[in-house]
Amino acid sequence: MGEKFNDFLKEQLKNPDFKAEYELLQPEHAVIQAIIDARKQSGLTQKELSERTGIAQGDISRIEKGNANPSLRTLQRLATGMGMKLKIEFLPQNN
Repeated sequence: MGEKFNDFLKEQLKNPDFKAEYELLQPEHAVIQAIIDARKQSGLTQKELSERTGIAQGDISRIEKGNANPSLRTLQRLATGMGMKLKIEFLPQNN
């Protein structure tokens, strides 16, 4: 299924309007994927991370599904709960 999606996405990105919207959402998708990857790397379930951070498991689930907009404080709590530190960068745009 992953290959079919990638083919579909590649085709959709040929549309300039779709591509512009997709690129606007990339930072948000990158943060979500980074949270999921970090949690899995830490070997924690959402429930275990909830217990470590005091953040409700349902809220962690919503964050990982992209249905929440976590604050910087929440991201820091998640990182600490996973034994990690949060790093945010501002990079020059590729022109």
